[in-house]
Amino acid sequence: MKYPFDSLLLAKDPKTHSAKYLLHAMTLVCLTFPANQAVAATGKHPKHSTISGPGSEANDVKVPPNNEEQVTVTVRRRSEPLQKVPVATSVFTAREATRNNVHDLQGILQFIPSANFRTSASSKDRTVFVRGIGTISTSPGVEPSVSTVLDGVVLARSGQATADLFDLEHMEVLRGPQGTLFGKNASAGAVNIVTATPTEDFHAHAEASYFSGDEYRLNAGASGTLVPSKLTAIGSFLVGGYTGNVRNVYNNETVNGYQHRGARTKLAWTPDDQTRITLGLDYMYSNDSVPNGVFSSTSRIAYPTGTVTGNAALAKALSSEGINPSSNNTRLSNNILSKSVDHNGGASITLDRKIDSYNLTSISAYRRWQNTQNQDYDQLSQAYGSLPQLADHGWLDFWQASEEVRIASPKGHFLDYVAGLYYLHTSDSETYDRSLQPYGATPVAGRASFGTTGNNYAAFAEGNLNFTRNFRAILGLRLLRDDLDYRFNRSSTSAAAVTGIRTGFSSNGSTAHNGYVDRIGLQYDLSHDIHAYFTYSHGYKGPAYNVFFNMQNTDANSLRPEQNNSFEIGMKSQFFHRRLTANFSAFIENFSNYQANFLDSVAGATVTRLINAGTVSSKGVEGDITTHPFRYVTIGGNFAYTYATVDHFNCPAGAPLSCNVNGQPLPFAPRWKTVLNADYTRPLNDRFTLSLDSDYTWQSRTQYSLTETPDTIQKAYGIWNLGTTIEDKKHRLRLTLIMRNAINTHYASYIGYGSLGGVVNWLPRDYGRYGGFTLRKDF
Repeated sequence: MKYPFDSLLLAKDPKTHSAKYLLHAMTLVCLTFPANQAVAATGKHPKHSTISGPGSEANDVKVPPNNEEQVTVTVRRRSEPLQKVPVATSVFTAREATRNNVHDLQGILQFIPSANFRTSASSKDRTVFVRGIGTISTSPGVEPSVSTVLDGVVLARSGQATADLFDLEHMEVLRGPQGTLFGKNASAGAVNIVTATPTEDFHAHAEASYFSGDEYRLNAGASGTLVPSKLTAIGSFLVGGYTGNVRNVYNNETVNGYQHRGARTKLAWTPDDQTRITLGLDYMYSNDSVPNGVFSSTSRIAYPTGTVTGNAALAKALSSEGINPSSNNTRLSNNILSKSVDHNGGASITLDRKIDSYNLTSISAYRRWQNTQNQDYDQLSQAYGSLPQLADHGWLDFWQASEEVRIASPKGHFLDYVAGLYYLHTSDSETYDRSLQPYGATPVAGRASFGTTGNNYAAFAEGNLNFTRNFRAILGLRLLRDDLDYRFNRSSTSAAAVTGIRTGFSSNGSTAHNGYVDRIGLQYDLSHDIHAYFTYSHGYKGPAYNVFFNMQNTDANSLRPEQNNSFEIGMKSQFFHRRLTANFSAFIENFSNYQANFLDSVAGATVTRLINAGTVSSKGVEGDITTHPFRYVTIGGNFAYTYATVDHFNCPAGAPLSCNVNGQPLPFAPRWKTVLNADYTRPLNDRFTLSLDSDYTWQSRTQYSLTETPDTIQKAYGIWNLGTTIEDKKHRLRLTLIMRNAINTHYASYIGYGSLGGVVNWLPRDYGRYGGFTLRKDF
């Protein structure tokens, strides 16, 4: 087919050809120069696999001349080569997850330079940041800024996405607004998780892992044909656990570990050559014994004055319990076991139907998330003079039902597109009990029961206008409506506010808002292996309510929708017969009505409060370089430079800390983050293959709090990991030896203020050096 304006670039005049090549060279120089100054991950190792997601158009992907498969992604809801997609994207594969012993978002995002993860004692408080943008809140009335999608189903709450990702095929991290195709809660980015799909040929595996600290992981699965040419299936299960790396001296037990149990299955029915219907079922039980932090200091440093204020009562109490607060502290003394117990699961039916040359997809899904949590709020084993005992017990029941119908047009025409309709209904119900036991005084109890109901309706489309074979425009639009209501009731046995518990309060309300997101851009293929693009995107995150235990009348007003404008320029390129891959992107993002948490206090207890914080911005350069300099050797380097700052902060009434944070960095936004990796894989003979791999991750100092307090900053640190794999092809056995944090670097995955004083650290799994093995048998 001839595209419009093809003749402009296919002229026989040598002068026209010279001008064309000059344009190519100038574009390459202009894009490469700024990108070389700071770059980040845009895909990992292309050698690993060709990957595609559920409910996506299956396009033919040509294999390069060197027989190395291209990485194929579903970034635009249809299968496309990663190198040709005009979206900055990082890909993390199942092979990488195994060799690094990471199986959840917190672990995986360590290897994605543009992304970070905020941990917490409760799964409902954990969240993802992309380019320094994310939403921290315990409220069910707010949605995340980074959307998480599991096998084509958008997860409405951040806590649903923190479960173990076993049976992973690959994960895509899309940077920048992705709302046109991935929904309204993708104003900062999207995480697209794809799990393994059924195969026609029979495959089965059994895998066992063991690591120091008594961490174990057992999983097995099988895939194959149940009814020839009609029905295929895959099923797998997981059992895993970890004792932990924090010692509770109160009962002489180890905490900060987990117990996970789960199962997943998919059945794919093909009643005819044009139709495929996939039923997906999954369930995961998680019991995480994550404490509410370990004390690193009993003092606090004020911002911006730098004044140090000690807490003599807290220091004395910790000393009497044998706790020495420091950055290397791994001990606590709690009389209540802090834990978060989750039941996560769902069912989906995906219909893929080929109609002539069009592909129709329908995804009907139901998901449910139940959470029970206990927290030692005071972080001590008993009450002291001015330090009461505080305990939290919470129950959460959340479910969502969604329907998405979309159609993908054939490629090769002037216009190709993906368009569809979307509906999401959510229902949340929560109850929280907080008990206060002052030293030598009457105890006080408070109970809050609350919930939200939401509906989202949307129509969306994104496509290409192919002016020539090498030059196209990108147009995308999503029109949506949000309906949100809440209910709240709190009772207290005290007539006055006491530490951590406000008096009785009841409220309810509702809001509705119409919004839109869009994407406009241009893409030009300089050659078969060099692609440049520029896009403008408008992001949107709906209105919110600050519904939490200590809600008060000032929280009854809805927060305004968060919106942003993003500009991105990028280049994806391969050279030397694709032995060198170099992908770069530069971006500017401006957010208004940014929804964020700010510190507050209730009668001396630290709490947080969701507000429209004002305007913030993020700008930077990202990129990835992967090369195969020698046979059997792969070397890669992923980099991100992110300058994410508060532009104008709206100080909430009665704020206990300084609001003079304009120009300061956003939390969870290190200025620099890099991932360097090397892999050597070669056959020893016809039977055995040896692999040696190493990676080093490094990030600059990171502020963990919007208050900009100096004592909530994690200093720059680097982690070095090593691995060795020996594979027996004859017996289909693979043994992998793994060492994480080989140089024994200590760091905190999160730093915050203690509820009654001081500063506390959250310790990650790789807080210190550990090692182990994974043994896999394929059948």
